[in-house]
Amino acid sequence: MSERIRFGVIGGSGVYRMEALQDVEEIELETPFGKPSDAYVVGTLHGQRVAFLPRHGRGHRISPTRLPQRANIYGFKLLGVEYLIAVSACGSLREHIHPGDIVIPDQLLDRTRLRPLSFFDDPDVGTDGLVAHVSVAEPFCPFLSEICYRAVEQTGNPVHRRGAFVTIEGPRFSTKAESHAFRKLGMDIIGMTTVPEAFLAREAEMSYAVMAHVTDYDVWHQSEEPVTVEMVVRTLMRNAEVAKQAVAHAIALLADAPPSPQAHALQDALITDRSQVPPRVVERLEAIIGKYFRTP
Repeated sequence: MSERIRFGVIGGSGVYRMEALQDVEEIELETPFGKPSDAYVVGTLHGQRVAFLPRHGRGHRISPTRLPQRANIYGFKLLGVEYLIAVSACGSLREHIHPGDIVIPDQLLDRTRLRPLSFFDDPDVGTDGLVAHVSVAEPFCPFLSEICYRAVEQTGNPVHRRGAFVTIEGPRFSTKAESHAFRKLGMDIIGMTTVPEAFLAREAEMSYAVMAHVTDYDVWHQSEEPVTVEMVVRTLMRNAEVAKQAVAHAIALLADAPPSPQAHALQDALITDRSQVPPRVVERLEAIIGKYFRTP
């Protein structure tokens, strides 16, 4: 791309509809993993070019399991994104985390079953021949998470700095047995999209953090109604303005940010002998691994 865009936001289609966004354009991309969920909406916010992507496509057309997550993240990489902020809906598994609150999680549990989880594990798209074991002990970038926390604080909305986030397969909501089991495992919030998004962002050497908007108490709470789509949508609509404000504050705080702290996440993760990696794989994943295969 001729224009380097350091900051990205993935989430609800309404997040980019903010009055402060200027010089807006749409960019459609093709990636080695197919087309992303939608066109990227790029605009200027606080003097910074920012790329927005509606995760489920405009109109919420794509199921969590069917999201083209690799294409979405690869597309951000092609645009030059170093810092990626995710805006997600979630359910609360804790009494003190109320609907309407926002959580900036610091841990992640994968309970998905049907999704491609890596750029480096798919012979169908020609990425076999290169093995990567990326570190995700801290799945969210601490630097960007702190920025997101401060950004939400500036809105005055209740915000929680840490939490363990479990991602389920969906698209159905949990059973009560599952909800209680996740509570016993120490999980704080529950959603359907953060895996593999967080892991792919790390493989792409981007900083990634989530502003998780709590919409309900899942199904474990005895005095609250079990979660419904109507309940989720109602709370998200109420929080839409908070989400826009928080994103705008985060971009302002990131204006002078250094290169992403995750910029070398693959440096010690690529285990395959470089001489054994098929050239077609290097070419296909150029945006992610090219710098590790260029001749000095």
